Amino acid sequence: QVQLVESGGGLVQAGGSLRLSCAASGHTFSTYSMGWFRQAPGREREFVAAFRWNGSTTAYADSVKGRFTISRDSAKNTVSLEMNNLKPEDTAVYYCAARPGYKDVTWDYWGQGTQVTVSS
Repeated sequence: QVQLVESGGGLVQAGGSLRLSCAASGHTFSTYSMGWFRQAPGREREFVAAFRWNGSTTAYADSVKGRFTISRDSAKNTVSLEMNNLKPEDTAVYYCAARPGYKDVTWDYWGQGTQVTVSS
């Protein structure tokens, strides 16, 4: 059973930084693609960042390029999202997601989410 647990959310002023972490268990971490998504009130869940299982590709939403960085620590089975220069529009619940490396479209596993609130 794959489990994902996010942490690191909170309240920050615009221009500030936060680092989210996702602890993964129950699967061979190195063979899974990992990603971050977010959902703001009244809006659909949207893609933020992700990397393929073999590290060959890293992708970011246009709205976060240059401000957010996704990374992984294979020794600790964690995925992080470093968020800098935060804006009020970044306010959302952030979710960690995982899928087997052979999949390209759907994400099979989700964490419970962590709230990020950016004040103006």
